[in-house]
Amino acid sequence: MRSFIAAVSAVSRLLALVAGVLLVSAILSVTQMVFVRYVLVQSTVWQTEYTIYSIVAATFLGAPWVLIERGHVNVDLLQMLVGPRMRLVLQMLSGLASMVFVGLLAYAAWYHFEEAWVAGWTTETVWALPLWIPVLPMLVGMVWLVVQYIAELMRLWLDGPDTALGAQEALFSDTVKGA
Repeated sequence: MRSFIAAVSAVSRLLALVAGVLLVSAILSVTQMVFVRYVLVQSTVWQTEYTIYSIVAATFLGAPWVLIERGHVNVDLLQMLVGPRMRLVLQMLSGLASMVFVGLLAYAAWYHFEEAWVAGWTTETVWALPLWIPVLPMLVGMVWLVVQYIAELMRLWLDGPDTALGAQEALFSDTVKGA
């Protein structure tokens, strides 16, 4: 079980690296676009579209790593007020609900990807990029986010609720006592 968690986390970190490369390439694309437009006084064709799709792709591909780092939005007020056993239950329920939501997003991404692939859709720009290309990172990112949620739920089951919440709980209870 731990080897599955480690393998999934390693792939998520690899996807985060790809996301970082996409962000750097988007920066370089904008830089090149500015140079071509304002120094060479020529028009650009692909740069704006590439930059938009790269940033969006980085967002989806980086989402599993953000889950590992606990960077997703989480309202933990109730978790801080309850004991470790109930905290585990709340975190498991939250993870399951999130996994179902992301699973539905992955399904929608698959549907859109398949439709764009079969119909041969392209963007309505001069570049005419096949639309399955910008949809693919959403599909990959959401499918892998579901897999990462499975690994995180397994980790939660094995290790129990986060120990970091203990410090927050102490801080919160001190604040409440002082009020």
